[in-house]
Parts: sequence; C-alpha cells; structure tokens
Amino acid sequence: MAKLAAYENISQDSGFPTTLHPNFNPHIRNYEPPDPIREEISPPKDRAFFADPSKLSLLSVATATDLTESIGTVLSGIQLSNLNEKQLDELALLVNERGVVFFRGQDLTTEKQVKLCQHYGILDRHPAQKVQQHVTIKGSIVDNRQLANYTPWPVSDFHADASLELNPPSYSLLRMEEHPAVGGDTAWLSQYGLYDALSDHLKKFVEGLHAVHTSRLQYDTIVDLWGTGPNRLPIGTHHPAVRTHPVTGQRALNVNPGFVTGKQPSP
Repeated sequence: MAKLAAYENISQDSGFPTTLHPNFNPHIRNYEPPDPIREEISPPKDRAFFADPSKLSLLSVATATDLTESIGTVLSGIQLSNLNEKQLDELALLVNERGVVFFRGQDLTTEKQVKLCQHYGILDRHPAQKVQQHVTIKGSIVDNRQLANYTPWPVSDFHADASLELNPPSYSLLRMEEHPAVGGDTAWLSQYGLYDALSDHLKKFVEGLHAVHTSRLQYDTIVDLWGTGPNRLPIGTHHPAVRTHPVTGQRALNVNPGFVTGKQPSP
C-alpha cells in the first residue's frame, strides 16, 4: 500500500500511523479545498517589543496572580476591552513571559475580541474553519468523546495552535461563555520548561533537528468523518525543534504531539 510524501518522516514510535490510504477513500480523494496554499509572509514587529519591561501601566490597574512558578497568571480587576495601546503591549509581554494569562468576567463580544486581536498583527484563519473570515465560534451540546475512537492520532490533545503553518500565530485568544459544571478542562504546558528540563546531552541532540509539522492527518480525518474538509490542502512544514523566543530570548522545545510527526537533521 503506497505511502504519501507527508508521511515519509513519521517516526515509528510517534503514535501516528505510518501507512494510510487516503487515495483509496473517495471522500478524501475527491475533496477539493476552496482556498490556495498560503505563502510565507513577513509579519509586523511583535507588540511586546514596544512594552515597558516593568509593565507599570498594566499592573497599575490590574492585580496579577501567578498560578504556578513557571506558567499561568490571572489578571483581575480589568476589562480587556478598556485597555489602551500601552497596556495591550505590556499584556503581550506578560503573555510571552508567562505562557498563558487568564481573565474572568469579561464583557468581550466577538466584535470586541476581533478588534483587540487586530492590535497584535495580522489575524489568522484556521485551515479547518468554514465560516467567517477571522472568528471561530464553537458551540455544541453533543458528547463528542466517542470521536476519539476514530481519530488516527491518539495523543492529539496537546498541541500548539497551527504550528504547521509557515507563519505560526504568536498569540491566541480563547473566550469561553458557557461550560459544564465539571470536565472539559484545558491544560497548558511550558515549552520553555520542557526544554530546561532536558539533560545537556538531549539539548544538544534536539538543537540539531528540525521537527516535521503536518496537517495531513487532521485533514484526512475531518474529510473522512464529515465528508467535507478544511479550506486548504494539507501541508507539511519543517521548523527548528528548538527555538529562541524573539521577545524573551528563552529557548523553547518546539515540538508537540498534535502536529509533529517526526524529525529531520537541521540543514
């Protein structure tokens, strides 16, 4: 059974299937995405570079509570919709340093959320998104847990948003309006911390590698399950397995089980 080029670099121990047959599946074979593959762009300068390192403007109107030593901070006492440009820049720096920042009781609407995100640069559109130019709205009362039995990647829960893109997004803003009493939790981890926890030997090893990120598995599964698919053809992208964050200067392990299927030596 033939393999596709997108699967060439899948490690045998990655948990991903090493041989799939999308060409034998009429849903996948006949689906034609409406949008072209994106070209690489030169993004604008990260807004965090414009921030006061002390974050005085932001922290003078908000209370910051760190959730753990290395990742996660809650900001209380503010409305995101009321922050000025200086405070938004300082928020960007805080997100870069802490990985994820939480806010409760916000008055954000979809329109306000889009406007806020536009401050930070070019808005991305997820390749699986079918409606609206910038905004994904998800709402469901259906129990989708059984879908996990049919996905070809069993460890897709942990991922970095759209890491497979030529220009992965710098920031993501998730707004939750309603949630169940229990369950449905989202967990975050620090890629800074993952890198720091490696031995010197492993650090040297991974620094010489590129990680292979692909949307092929996600693409095939969506088309196969729902008979329709993402807006764009699947892509495979090589990114350094270890990256130095342009804002913080910290080293991060740039791999995730959601999209990374293998490794290649750095060119």
